[in-house]
Amino acid sequence: MTDELMPAINGAWRSQRELSAEQRLDVLNLLNRTETELGREALDESRRRIVVHGWPAEHWLRYRDAGLAQYAMVTGTRPAQVEMCGGGVEGDLLHDLLVEHASLDWWTRDVQGDTIASGRVIRTLQLLQVDLPVECSKVPPGSTLRNFEPGRDEASWLEQNNAAFADHPEQGAWTPSDLDERIHEPWFDPSGFLLLDIDGRLAASCWTKVHELHPDRFGEIYVISVHPDFQGRSLGRFMVTQGLDVLRRKGVSRAVLFVDASNESAKSLYQSIGFNLEREDRLVHFSRR
Repeated sequence: MTDELMPAINGAWRSQRELSAEQRLDVLNLLNRTETELGREALDESRRRIVVHGWPAEHWLRYRDAGLAQYAMVTGTRPAQVEMCGGGVEGDLLHDLLVEHASLDWWTRDVQGDTIASGRVIRTLQLLQVDLPVECSKVPPGSTLRNFEPGRDEASWLEQNNAAFADHPEQGAWTPSDLDERIHEPWFDPSGFLLLDIDGRLAASCWTKVHELHPDRFGEIYVISVHPDFQGRSLGRFMVTQGLDVLRRKGVSRAVLFVDASNESAKSLYQSIGFNLEREDRLVHFSRR
């Protein structure tokens, strides 16, 4: 083992901008083991992609007995956002991070209130799940439902989706590179990416994903959006149920989606379709005292 890793081996948290090939494999192995133990994702999909592709980030590693015991990633600066493998809050790491960052937002999963008492919950995401099949809405008159076509639909989808999520902290800021990166992911399947055209415009979309490598092989409503000019026509219900039907036809018996706990209209729609609450993820703000 190289000298540069000795502080980590001795049990201290260590931060670095890039992972070596060996460290990248260590992190992926830790993520996989944690996901097996928890029965759910160990790290947000966008952060896991950073590890998979070996992209730069603020990587935090803690080795014990020459093995990687803990891992976390920090992204952004105003404020920084952090997530630890497994979704918990680790006191030593929190202390170290607040030395470098005046404040930070920490994503947690399955964490009880007393664990995050020193912080302030500023956002809650709900993970909803539904058993398939569900009743599928019919195609609205005068509209065309079709699949996304790479090389043709990128610009129109970005315009439609970003307009729908203009005030959303993540979904409203998709760039061409964001979309292109996901199109080239192994899991991408245009047959699960539905577009609805009305009067020559892209009015709504529902992008689904099958988690093929998960033991339960479940489906996900990855992105669902309706352009503001076409809202109020029940297109959200139509697109969600059509997306769920695509997942059903791929042999999936359960589907999930994430929704902001404050989005009462979306939650009401999903509940009316049959979705139930599975868990809540919280974004907790910490600052130096």
